[in-house]
Amino acid sequence: RNIMRLVQEKIVAGWDDPRLPTISGLRRRGIPASALRKFAIGVGVTTYNSVTEIAVFEHAVREVLNGLATRRLAVLRPIKLVLTNIPADESIPCAAVNNPQDDNPTTRPIALTREVYIESDDFAEVPPPKYFRLKPGGEVRLKYACIIKLDEIVKDATGAITELRCTAQLDTRSGQPNADKKVKGTIHWVSATQCIDAEVRLYDRLFTVPEPAAEPDFIKVVNPKSLEVVQAKLEPSLAAATLEDRFQFERLGYFALDPKDSAPGKLVFNRTISLKDTWAK
Repeated sequence: RNIMRLVQEKIVAGWDDPRLPTISGLRRRGIPASALRKFAIGVGVTTYNSVTEIAVFEHAVREVLNGLATRRLAVLRPIKLVLTNIPADESIPCAAVNNPQDDNPTTRPIALTREVYIESDDFAEVPPPKYFRLKPGGEVRLKYACIIKLDEIVKDATGAITELRCTAQLDTRSGQPNADKKVKGTIHWVSATQCIDAEVRLYDRLFTVPEPAAEPDFIKVVNPKSLEVVQAKLEPSLAAATLEDRFQFERLGYFALDPKDSAPGKLVFNRTISLKDTWAK
C-alpha cells in the first residue's frame, strides 16, 4: 500500500523506479541477482518479523560489484583543463586497467589530449586544510597519465571559471624517467575532444530515516535529494555499453545503463550505488 501511494502521488516514476525495493526497480537500478542472493543468505531465515539495516544490503551489492564491474572514466560535473605544453593536434596514448580485481588484469587504450575535463570538486581556488587535489600552484596526478601543475585560472567577465591552464609533466608517465615521482593527489579525467555525452542519474536512499514505516506520515520523510540528474562526459568506450554490463566509474560509484530510457545515441546511466556509504556518521 505504501509503494502504491508513492506511485499514485508521483513521488516516484512508477513501480520500476530505481529507488524502490521492487524487483523491477532493483533490476533497473543495475543490482545483480547474485547480490540479492548474497544478502538473503547472509541475513538468514527466521520465523520472526525483523528489520535489517539497509547498509547490510548495500554492503552485499558493493562486494559483488567490486569483483564484477569493469572500470571506466567518467566526469559528472566537468570543468575544462588545458595542458598548455601539449599541441592541439596531439593525442598521447595511455593504458587504463579494466578491473584490478581480475587474476590477470587487462588494459584498454585512452588518450591524453591538450584539453581534458576533470570533476569540479577536484579543484579548489581557495583550498581547505589538507586538500590534496588540484589547487593554485599545486600538483596532482591524472590517473593513468601524468602529473600536472596548475599555472593559471581563466575567468569570464562575470568571474566564473572557464578553464584551468596547467603544465603536463610528460616524463612522469608510466615507463618514463620520472614515473615514480610522488604526489599526494590523484584525480580522474576524460579527454575533452574524445569523450561522449550521457545523462547520468544519481540515485540515493528514498527516505531520510532508517524506518520510514514507523513515522506518522512516511511521505514527510521522503529524501528530496534521492535523485540528481547530471549531464556527464564519459570515455568513448562506454558508447558500446550493453544492458548486461556493470561499470565502476572510478572514484564515483557503480553504474549501469537504464534499460527503459537509454537508446543508441542517447545514453542514460543509473547509479546503482556509491563506492562508500555516504550516510555513515
